[in-house]
Amino acid sequence: MNKLQQQALQVAKEIVVKFIEVGRISPTNFQENFAKIYNHVLETITKSCEAESE
Repeated sequence: MNKLQQQALQVAKEIVVKFIEVGRISPTNFQENFAKIYNHVLETITKSCEAESE
């Protein structure tokens, strides 16, 4: 796992925990939502890094 993937994982975990705390995500739909959040965060980080390197 590279550095960007680790960062995306950490951010996604924090987002999901907050959503669980406020009742937006439940343990029954955790897996479905976590994957979507992780992929979106990773995509955003990757695009941001690409834009900075140009």
